[in-house]
Amino acid sequence: MSDSARDPRRVSPQPEEPETGPGAGPPGTAAVRLGTPTGRWVVLTTVLGSGMALLDSTVVNVALPHIGRDLGADLAALQWTVNAYMLTLAGLILLGGSLGDRYGRRRVFVIGVVWFALASLLCGIAPDAGVLIAARALQGVGGALLTPGSLALLQSVFHPDDRAAAVGAWSGLGGVAAAVGPFVGGWLVDGPGWRWVFLINLPPAALCVLVARRHVPETRDPTARGRFDAAGAALGALTLAAVTYALIAAPDKGLSAWVIVPAVAGVLLGVAFIRTERRRSDPMLPLGIFRVRLFSAVNVVTFFVYAAFSGFFFLSVLQLQVVVGWSALVAGTALLPTTVLMLLLSSRSGRIAQRVGPRVPLTVGPLLCAVGMLLMTRVGRGASYWRDVLPPLVVLGLGMVTLVAPLTATVLASVDVARAGLASGINNAAARAAGLIAVAALPLAAGMGPDAYRDPAAFSGAFDLAMVYCAGALVVGAGLAWWTIREPKPASCHPECAFHCGVSAPPLDPGDAGKCP
Repeated sequence: MSDSARDPRRVSPQPEEPETGPGAGPPGTAAVRLGTPTGRWVVLTTVLGSGMALLDSTVVNVALPHIGRDLGADLAALQWTVNAYMLTLAGLILLGGSLGDRYGRRRVFVIGVVWFALASLLCGIAPDAGVLIAARALQGVGGALLTPGSLALLQSVFHPDDRAAAVGAWSGLGGVAAAVGPFVGGWLVDGPGWRWVFLINLPPAALCVLVARRHVPETRDPTARGRFDAAGAALGALTLAAVTYALIAAPDKGLSAWVIVPAVAGVLLGVAFIRTERRRSDPMLPLGIFRVRLFSAVNVVTFFVYAAFSGFFFLSVLQLQVVVGWSALVAGTALLPTTVLMLLLSSRSGRIAQRVGPRVPLTVGPLLCAVGMLLMTRVGRGASYWRDVLPPLVVLGLGMVTLVAPLTATVLASVDVARAGLASGINNAAARAAGLIAVAALPLAAGMGPDAYRDPAAFSGAFDLAMVYCAGALVVGAGLAWWTIREPKPASCHPECAFHCGVSAPPLDPGDAGKCP
């Protein structure tokens, strides 16, 4: 199987041909210029598609208390509302782009958008928590198709001279979508209701499909061959599902067969996954890449850092609504400083990291985030936004700005150019898996029972303990970065890092799209 078939975003170099229209040239032609109408349509399409996924990842957390009250769901059901999506997305994202390489990037991207929209509709009309959780899992499948597909389209369609600018425009506009997500989510929850958090995806999805079908050229990788690693994908997803189920069920079931059996099954499935990937000639996850010491070290740091981030953003919105008593709109808007700081300062952080190297930013950044999370323990009943909430969020945001762009750039610099997309995909999947496990394990570790979010006093005490655990994970990540990242390689600022605002995973890299100016 070719490298590009294993890699969800990397595409083969394509011949440069003059642009003669959306359908001009053979499949794989990369000749569209950014300043043309076709170029602008392509950027709009990819922003609409990936923006839905970014928006969804931020607005759902804001809606959780209302979902729980409306559907009579306990804390475990709220955890699954978040984790069902992350489970299928993390398990399938490494395969998503390879489908586009073989069957057409526009085609698979459009299928992902339609799939995501239909799953969003099912979420919006879900009569109970079980249907909602199943629909969220289906949403993750759509996300695994459209998220890498949006970047693959930019890389394969645009002229090489315009790729970096196209990815930069995509990143900046997508960052705006992520930044306004909590505000939009809160407004919808307090206004039309939480179901519109999902139904809002339908109009942009319809526009995205229409524009893609009419204006985006089709491309594919003619060298993509071999079989898809369906067994690896299934074993990886089942491993995560079994471990997640055991962690979420533990507060209610205790050390019973309901917890022990899936926990043991998860370990066995993980062993089977590793053996399968080691034996295949064309694995979804080539284990040999982990022999690169720097790559392995940065991914371990990523795991601890993004576990803390996911746990924080899952619980903090609940704390602001359940304990402080704020509305969904106010709680969602309160979190804006972190994403706004990332939107404004990430590119500058990347340029600084180019000068000083990755070790210092990847050590200082997590420590700043840890301080921000410890300061969040002051947020309780009667908290003031300006005195108690804003300062920790600013510190947290500055920490995220310091580390996210250098982290992604270091992952890409740790491997050869031919494997950059694969390395980025693994790093992204590792962050999502970390978030999946954190959302499952953190309430258990903090002592949150099934009805904790209905009891402000009990939830507040558990939240403070959870923030200490999150800060501890960040300190571990900082220590690992300091002791393991020795190479003085410059952390190049890639355009997808420049305006990155996602809090659930590092940005994906589309290949050799260029560096930030």
